[in-house]
Amino acid sequence: MDPELQKILKRQHYGLVGKHTGVKLCHWMKQSLLFGRQCYKQTFYGIESHRCLQMTPTITHCTQMCLFCWRFQNFTEKELHDIDEPEYILEAAIQAQQKLLTGFKGDPRCDQKKWKEANQPNMLACSLSGEPTLYPKLGEFFRACHRKGITTFLVTNGTAPEILEHLDPLPTQLYVSVVAPTKELYKKICAPLIPDGWEKLQQTLELLPSLNTRTVIRHTLVHDWNMDDTMIEAYAKLDKLAQPTFIEPKGYVFVGSSRNRLHFSNMPTHDQVRHFGQGLAEHLGYHLTMEKADSLVVLLAQQPKK
Repeated sequence: MDPELQKILKRQHYGLVGKHTGVKLCHWMKQSLLFGRQCYKQTFYGIESHRCLQMTPTITHCTQMCLFCWRFQNFTEKELHDIDEPEYILEAAIQAQQKLLTGFKGDPRCDQKKWKEANQPNMLACSLSGEPTLYPKLGEFFRACHRKGITTFLVTNGTAPEILEHLDPLPTQLYVSVVAPTKELYKKICAPLIPDGWEKLQQTLELLPSLNTRTVIRHTLVHDWNMDDTMIEAYAKLDKLAQPTFIEPKGYVFVGSSRNRLHFSNMPTHDQVRHFGQGLAEHLGYHLTMEKADSLVVLLAQQPKK
């Protein structure tokens, strides 16, 4: 990894592992340890916020340079060459998280029982930065996680359908980010680094119903960019291809390096996110089942079959 990038990432409190992996304590892990507040994933899916390992095996590698991405993008690469082994990545990532957690033990606000549990994660969010499907041993990595009793959430931008089609095992939960309803807007907001990113995403959406795991479409909503009422029907057409278990309309948050590309006004209110979610649910026959205002997110679920 480029030494200058290492300096930047360390200043941003990333734990660096091997040649291409990064770990970072989630905001909600800190909130859970210190204040008993929980991540929306705990509310929606039952995971424990303080036992989640947020990481990526592709910290500088991606196929897109999305405007809303929180990460530093000046070192983006599209291919991994010299790779670390899955078992090493997992064990070293856990150790990196343990190191990042060390200082919390002495904080009088910290729940000591939770702190001990946090040192032994039982959930892994493979999503932190970059595009995880570019790591060629992703299936082996998930297998190593599952052997340790760690559930896995994978977030992908959908530009590698050929990887998802043959991924074995699949993650416990698979997120696909769909942040534009049309090819033209996709090019503007996602700034793809590959020529056929939109077409690859369509292939991923068509593949999703055949995958034997829980699937989620995430719509990251950026005010004044991709959440007009006039766009809901086009989003619904994409979601119908995927037939996901859940849909997450989630508001963009003005954090990290995205502040160099967008403005605070691009962060929608929760009411705006809910309005979009309700409109999408009506088009799809889903129902808005949960929401978490402090995360700017609502959850749409398929209507139960009669």
